[in-house]
Amino acid sequence: MKCPFCGSLDTQVIDSRVNEAGDAIRRRRRCATCEKRFTTWETAELRPPQIVKANGMREDFSETKLRESFRRALHKRPVSTELVDAAVDRIRQMLLTRGAREVPAREVGELVMHELKKLDKVAYIRFASVYKSFQDPDDFRDVLHDLEHAPPHGVDDLFE
Repeated sequence: MKCPFCGSLDTQVIDSRVNEAGDAIRRRRRCATCEKRFTTWETAELRPPQIVKANGMREDFSETKLRESFRRALHKRPVSTELVDAAVDRIRQMLLTRGAREVPAREVGELVMHELKKLDKVAYIRFASVYKSFQDPDDFRDVLHDLEHAPPHGVDDLFE
């Protein structure tokens, strides 16, 4: 770490402490050249991936946009805010832990559909009708048939 006073690269850590929340480390340092002391903070940087749209455009991941998708699909459905928050958190965590810099929007849509299928079947069908651009009643019948006859699967199955 470069000394902020003299610019020397010869600094030493003399004390380290984790903050109360446990998500940052405070380090007291001493410059070997000018002997002044200073504090640095170390935190983890978790950046959500960029979302790659079908047209090739990229946009930053938006938890607000994700939440809005759930809100629209679940409009007037008996699903608590806590369950929606948990679903949004699972999707956000999955995207962060994958470590990819970019994720196709289609994969995010599949994650939303997976979560909606667990929360509320009507909301799942609403979302699927828009997401998959249903054109006629047969599209609805196909999704209903799949819902009734599909074996249970985990979210990991979506990306294998």
